[in-house]
Amino acid sequence: MKNLALIAYLDLKESLRAKWFLVYSLVFGGMIALFFIAGVTQSQVMGFSGLSRLLLMYIQVTIVILPIFILITTVRSISGDRDTHILEYMLSFPISLKQYYWGKILGRFITVFLPVFFAMVIAIVYGASIGASIPWDIFFLYTGLLFSLSSAFLGIAFFISSFVKTSEVALGISFFIWIFLLAFIDIALISLMMQNRFSEGFIISIALLNPMEIFRVAAISLFDPSLTVMGPVAYYILDTLKQTTFVLFSILYPLVLGLAFAFLGYAIFSKKDLV
Repeated sequence: MKNLALIAYLDLKESLRAKWFLVYSLVFGGMIALFFIAGVTQSQVMGFSGLSRLLLMYIQVTIVILPIFILITTVRSISGDRDTHILEYMLSFPISLKQYYWGKILGRFITVFLPVFFAMVIAIVYGASIGASIPWDIFFLYTGLLFSLSSAFLGIAFFISSFVKTSEVALGISFFIWIFLLAFIDIALISLMMQNRFSEGFIISIALLNPMEIFRVAAISLFDPSLTVMGPVAYYILDTLKQTTFVLFSILYPLVLGLAFAFLGYAIFSKKDLV
């Protein structure tokens, strides 16, 4: 545990010194500041106002930005160390592959999750200072959703980094995965639905396997329990699962998915040539 914590600490220090972490923190912190400057907390849309309105906008933007930030900043963790021969140097010390791999994951998870979480904390603190009501239930549920989404894409990123040989290939694969999950899968599933080749329930079930899609639906369900903005898709989801069950599933599923990819990445990393 001491070596694992040391690897996590070194990765954390390296991330804090990197320019990407500064940009990463400014993006999410800047979004919260921009929302306050734009007067989002004083506006009302579809009955949502105050901090609830701000958190709704914040979470919708986060769906798009957070996965790609995690992928492009994390996917080079192992492959970058291999390119610069840092991996060979680190393993010359009495550190096992398991300690190195999971230490890197622990340190990188702290750096990718805390800025997103602290941006919401800043919103809550500022909202309380101006006398706004605090939607604690939405805050804690969004924290759980962000935690699970970060875990999912962190696991995917380390899985990619465990078998690619160069950072350029790793970046290309990560960008393709983000585009595929963000747009291509929806386009492909909609075309299948229009051609009536498969049942609607089967296609919707495949769509919900996408962690970004399930995150989006769960975020909407917190403000719109009947999912009226989603049209006929809402009937299938609500008839299959209750809202509470669906939100719980949307937190647990990405978390399990991320752990599965992380363990698969470790299996590959521990068996292939390291340098």
